Amino acid sequence: MIHDLWLVPAFPLLGAAILMISAGRLPSRAVALVGVVPVAASAIVSAIIGIGFMAAPPSGHAFTEILWRWIAIGGFRPAVGLYLDPLSLVMMLVVTIVGFLILLYSTEFMAGDEGYSRFFAYMNLFVSAMLVLLLASNLLFLYVGWEGVGLCSYLLIGFWYQDAANGLAARKAFIVTRIGDTGLMIGLFVLFTHLGTLDIQPLLHRAASVWPHGSAIASLATALLLIGALGKSAQIPLQTWLPDAMAGPTPVSALIHAATMVTAGVYLIARMHGLYMLAPAIQMTVAAIGAATLFVAAFAALNQHDIKRILAYSTVSQIGYMFLALGVGAWTAAIFHFMAHAFFKALLFLAAGAITMRLEHHEHDIFRMGGLAKKLPVAFWSFLIGSASLAALPLVTAGFYSKEMILSETWAHGGAVPILWAAGLVTAFVTALYIFRAVFIVFFGEAKTPIVGRYGIRIVLPLAVLSVLAVIGGFVETPNGLGGVTIFSRFMGSVFGPAPLAAGATETALLVFASLVSLSGVGLAWLLYMRPAPRFAAWTQAPSVVAWRAFFLSGWGFDVVYDRLVVRPFLYVVRINRHDAIDDVYTGIAEASRGLHRLLKLTQTGRIRWYAGWLAAGSILTIAVAVIR
Repeated sequence: MIHDLWLVPAFPLLGAAILMISAGRLPSRAVALVGVVPVAASAIVSAIIGIGFMAAPPSGHAFTEILWRWIAIGGFRPAVGLYLDPLSLVMMLVVTIVGFLILLYSTEFMAGDEGYSRFFAYMNLFVSAMLVLLLASNLLFLYVGWEGVGLCSYLLIGFWYQDAANGLAARKAFIVTRIGDTGLMIGLFVLFTHLGTLDIQPLLHRAASVWPHGSAIASLATALLLIGALGKSAQIPLQTWLPDAMAGPTPVSALIHAATMVTAGVYLIARMHGLYMLAPAIQMTVAAIGAATLFVAAFAALNQHDIKRILAYSTVSQIGYMFLALGVGAWTAAIFHFMAHAFFKALLFLAAGAITMRLEHHEHDIFRMGGLAKKLPVAFWSFLIGSASLAALPLVTAGFYSKEMILSETWAHGGAVPILWAAGLVTAFVTALYIFRAVFIVFFGEAKTPIVGRYGIRIVLPLAVLSVLAVIGGFVETPNGLGGVTIFSRFMGSVFGPAPLAAGATETALLVFASLVSLSGVGLAWLLYMRPAPRFAAWTQAPSVVAWRAFFLSGWGFDVVYDRLVVRPFLYVVRINRHDAIDDVYTGIAEASRGLHRLLKLTQTGRIRWYAGWLAAGSILTIAVAVIR
């Protein structure tokens, strides 16, 4: 079955093609089937391949399938090829299974929308592009999937393009991520120029044998790849597009945040980890950027009012944890957290959608909700389970085990890393605080918005499955003090090697400390939002506090800075150059050609003697020139 790996991206691509060709002429039930079944088939094939891979691993725990030779120009011979190893297998399973659940949910959430068919065409194309990115055997084919998810994110963020704000958000996402993509593209040129190949595995082996540790070329190449990863994964300084991406439908947000797009940068660095090990300065930069991003985004989430923007900043922060892990060499921990995050973040977004679709006017402001625990029990329990996993509540959530593994391995690396570990620990506290702030405000207290409509099994079933995964997904890897299960790290060992962990009493102390920090965040949220004291209300209205809250609400002012330093100067230059001096050059050439044409037209008199005279003059001039030479 492993030789049928090509079917995994092919099924959703076929679904997208059918929906695009039919151009909305299919009935809604047929659209739902064509929209969901291909991704379901892809998930089934992925599961069968995964079972076969684990039962009888291929030689070297990796399988390569070359479909056809794409280009053959001299030594440049990239193929359309697929590569499967434990890393791509885990990512593939998460994308297809979570993607299927989101699409199933979407059949009911998007029902009645005039772009119903278009929505599922884009979503299928999105899943297919992400699978190409994950399974590509060479960096050029990976870049096809990379740009594919960028295109689909643009189409889906601006899905309701009738609203100008949605179109603006889509353009912002497209432009900001293009900055990163430019860095990635230049990085591919650097790699091919110095290593002579873009096939990932030969490239990594060649780099290890050619470039010494700390090589300047390795640092340049990895820095350029990092720029690409920062754009796609919305890390500082290219994180500003992701909160605005909430303009798209909620299932789009779930797919972007949980299974596609923002995890592409994490995958790229993990896949190219051999290169980053040759460039320790750039690898540490990855960790520093991750630590800064997770801290900044967590405080931004703490001050948001829109439930989807809370989750958006939460994603930026959680991806920061993954970058932190990658930067300190905790490769397995990063992918473990990716998997756990996919489960609980998809659950949170879909639960948020289940809330907003039942509220009058599809309300998104958490301060206009309240009292929903009893009125929307399915949404309440789903959101609560997702929140518990995001907050890393100890013992019972997947997020606890994956985040604990990152913090433990960050501490185990020593050196300057305790600063990074402290950033991760503080953010764990803030994470628990902001997500349970949302829980207490949305589901408890006085109801402020009427409930309308109802939802059915296609909403409930994905929430139920993701709730289970958000709990049990962490039990594949547990600390020594909690059973010492190492299923995940042993499976990933053929890709990343053994995971270094803090040992004995140190590991236990870190585990207990991290657990207390998360519980303290939940406890403080309870005191502030369930039992608010008059003194707290007065404090929040102090001018200095209001100013800081506005600063955090704006995402630390990054958009304002970019507007002042980049956008406005660019528009100023555009206004000065509104006639475009470069275009004037080409316009001048065209005008000169027209002028010469008008001069030559004067010689067309229709008089034979005039033509004969010109021929004679030309002949005499030609002979004279020949004689002079």
